[in-house]
Amino acid sequence: MDFDHSPKVKDLCDRLNAFMEEHIYPNQELHNQQLQEMGHGIEHWENWGGVPIIEELKPKAREAGLWNLFLPESRRGGGLTNLEYAPLCEIMGRAPWSAEVFNCSAPDTGNMETLERFGTEAQKKEWMEPLLAGEIRSCFSMTEPDVASSDARNISLTITREGDEYVINGRKWWTSGSGDSRCKLFIVMGKTDPEAEPYRQQSMILVPRDTPGLTIKRMIPVFGFSDAPHGHGEILYDNVRVPAENILLGEGRGFEIAQGRLGPGRIHHCMRMIGQAEVALEKMCKRALERRPFGKLLSDQGVTRERIAESRIMIDQARLLTLKAADRMDKVGNKEARKDIGMIKVVAPRMAAQVIDWAIQVHGAAGISSDFGLSYAYARARAIRLADGPDEVHQNQIARLELKPYTNERV
Repeated sequence: MDFDHSPKVKDLCDRLNAFMEEHIYPNQELHNQQLQEMGHGIEHWENWGGVPIIEELKPKAREAGLWNLFLPESRRGGGLTNLEYAPLCEIMGRAPWSAEVFNCSAPDTGNMETLERFGTEAQKKEWMEPLLAGEIRSCFSMTEPDVASSDARNISLTITREGDEYVINGRKWWTSGSGDSRCKLFIVMGKTDPEAEPYRQQSMILVPRDTPGLTIKRMIPVFGFSDAPHGHGEILYDNVRVPAENILLGEGRGFEIAQGRLGPGRIHHCMRMIGQAEVALEKMCKRALERRPFGKLLSDQGVTRERIAESRIMIDQARLLTLKAADRMDKVGNKEARKDIGMIKVVAPRMAAQVIDWAIQVHGAAGISSDFGLSYAYARARAIRLADGPDEVHQNQIARLELKPYTNERV
């Protein structure tokens, strides 16, 4: 594996870093202020929409050629491989809201990849083109409150064929992105045939937001944060009817689609987590060089130095493992790279949560306030240990794949 980025990627990194320095970092406080002014608390989710500074910066990102960078092997997107996109996603991850400026934010990235790989030309024209243009947003509706959704075979929402329509019934939650009024498309996973082989029972279907019977019950806070205007919705599907042509790839193909969708989504989370960890380490170092308890700088304390050193080691280890996984995805595909994807999905969020926790400790009580952004960063990192499958599911798969070569010898 070549660890040196190509001239194309180096140029994109330079341009992206310059954009972040000029437009993103100086507007962090303004972004937060605009959220407050727009009433983006959890109780006001029905009024959620685009943040003015983000909308103002999107045309600038397009003009700078920093738009839809994530989409590999597509004439519609940036055309970058997963390995090429990795350092760019990490840079965007340094500011949690910046990815949307470049039309590279979740869950839209995963949904656009899903449409690109598995959608019909008609589906791409209706939904993917406006998503790529940044005209609408989307969400992915998979997790359910009444079953252990870490085992997707448990999913109970039903998708029943009736003539030229499918009828959808069930309840979902943690449907991230559904709080945004610009979210016009729900990609929903449910059961079309409960009697089929376990991994052929599920399907995915496209549901427009304004379809009768689709009700957003509430937004669920994460450690008290609303994640506005994105949000994580609890959704009721009550006899929701959509045309039969809204099915993705065909009945019984849900797991196949999930395999293709969740791989890129997981690695993008990890890339962004590395960016967040880098910011936390920077803040830790600066704070340690400023504070002098008991007549001695925090940076001179042995425990602080150990944590700074461990943070650098852990970040670089996670980055290398993420790059390896990205390289494997590009070379052998998401399915064959699933062990590599599982490993980084466990390692990167754990690493980020630990580094951010140490940064909080160096900041003292200030670290758990909202003044330094560390409490929100920690909440995001901890939540990512559950998003797209909890650690334990990935560890179980890694262990199964590791044991597989020896299984036949024991039988």
